[in-house]
Amino acid sequence: MQHIKVKNVTPLKNTELLVEFSNSIKKKYDVSQLFTQFPHYVALQSEPLFNTVQVDCGGAAIAWTPEIDISECELWENGINI
Repeated sequence: MQHIKVKNVTPLKNTELLVEFSNSIKKKYDVSQLFTQFPHYVALQSEPLFNTVQVDCGGAAIAWTPEIDISECELWENGINI
């Protein structure tokens, strides 16, 4: 099976993301589920920072800063199909 990469990411309201993968499947992912487990994600409650999200590492992740990123596997496995 071919490895699925992130093709595009769009910030939505309330710490949600719309993530499009290389196989054209789109998923919604709520970043707030990471706040309690990983405190460095709490910074993403700032809308200006949250809106700077970009595809990173050739589609293997999305990132806001070098310290704040999410892998394509996490997005794929825990995102909700739309």
